[in-house]
Amino acid sequence: MPVILIYAILGLAGVAIGYVAPKILASTKKQKNQKDANLILENAKKEKEKILSEARNEALKIKDDARTREEEKNKYFQETESSLRTKENYLQQKEQDLKEKVDAEEKIKKELEEIKNQTQKLREEEETRLQEVAGLKKDKAKEMLFRAVEKDYGDDLLKMIREKEEEAREDGDKIAQKILASTLSRLAQDFTAGHTVSAVAIPNDEMKGRIIGREGRNIQTFERLAGVDLIIDDTPEVVTVSSFDPVRREIARMALEQLIKDGRIHPARIEALLKKAEEDVAKQVKEAGEHALYDLGISGVNSDLVKLLGRLKFRTSFGQNVLQHSIEVARIASMLAEELKANVLVAKMAGIFHDIGKAVDHEVPGSHAAIGKDILKKYGISDDVIAAVVAHHEEVEPKTAEDWIIITSDMVSGARPGARREATEEFIKRVKELENIAVSFPGVEKAYAIQAGREVRVFVQPEEISDYEAKKLAKNIAQKIEHDLKYPGEIKVVAIRETRTQEIAH
Repeated sequence: MPVILIYAILGLAGVAIGYVAPKILASTKKQKNQKDANLILENAKKEKEKILSEARNEALKIKDDARTREEEKNKYFQETESSLRTKENYLQQKEQDLKEKVDAEEKIKKELEEIKNQTQKLREEEETRLQEVAGLKKDKAKEMLFRAVEKDYGDDLLKMIREKEEEAREDGDKIAQKILASTLSRLAQDFTAGHTVSAVAIPNDEMKGRIIGREGRNIQTFERLAGVDLIIDDTPEVVTVSSFDPVRREIARMALEQLIKDGRIHPARIEALLKKAEEDVAKQVKEAGEHALYDLGISGVNSDLVKLLGRLKFRTSFGQNVLQHSIEVARIASMLAEELKANVLVAKMAGIFHDIGKAVDHEVPGSHAAIGKDILKKYGISDDVIAAVVAHHEEVEPKTAEDWIIITSDMVSGARPGARREATEEFIKRVKELENIAVSFPGVEKAYAIQAGREVRVFVQPEEISDYEAKKLAKNIAQKIEHDLKYPGEIKVVAIRETRTQEIAH
């Protein structure tokens, strides 16, 4: 009996433990889960506070940047307004001077007309008295008088006629000089001569080493992609960009300044910023064409023709900026047309487009006047304007007053002392011919003349040209340069074959 009782008690104890133990375990697990949840919630709160703090700092930074840009814009607008006010005062003074001159000329004209009327009246009275005395009709008396004068004073009359002709020529020259002087006095045009180098400021000389890069990797990549020379010498805090092509030089200058400002200088970044600079220069080209036409009051021009005009901003001729030269020719031509009672609009449009062929003359064969004719025909410019453009270097015979006006305006603009430098033009032609010879060979992707025309870098298409063929190509280009060009010293031809492999990690 006691044994049975003991087993019964043990059985009840086992049942009790089996019932209570899971509840104790569940309670313990619940407490642990609650602790973990509290820990996660605490971490989330801390992360939220960190993100909010960073967002506030970023918002403050953006606000400060916006305020700085707003101040810069306000300063620029104030300076622009001041400049415009100065120009407006200048133009008002010029207008007043011109009005006074016109009034004086009008007064003289009236006095001359009055004298002419008085002279005519006196002549009629004299003829009437002569007829009364001779008893002859007017025509008969005139005939008899001319015969008598011719018989007795023939040589004197011939001499007098020649003297009058000479006086007429001299008076014509004086009138022409007066018209030109009046025109030029009304013209106020600034010029910037083209250069072949651009200086870029750097914060310190340590930056020169970063631009060069390890083993010259950065500078080689920049020069290869931009087609320019980077001159890094002992000049403190300055790097020089050198190229005969002003478009390339401007793209390189903008990209280099952005690289220096950004601080991240490596081949991939160089390539990206050069591409962005190319897009920015293309935008500048369009804006330059639009501003030129707007300033001249010309509208309705095809947008592609506007872009071609804008390209002249980066083109020089004998050291003279072609776009600024074209604007000046248009202004001179319009004022001459006013003086000579010719078609002002035709003269103005022929003036601005007279050198349009120079925008593509390195790509299309022929003189820039003939190229300009084809371009203007393509974009629907009137025949009168095209005729004046074609005749501005007298490649065809000038026929109209507008043709001669453009010839004169072009000569006046180019004849200004220091306006042109023939040596620069010849140098640019020579280095351009170097590049053209190189790209004329099959398999050549692009070519750049650098080192002031003493070196030509030729980039070949690796799929078409092997390493051996690249060496042979360089030799063939050098031989053609020797045969076709005249140049001082030596020209080095460097053929570059580069293969890129690209894969994407997913």
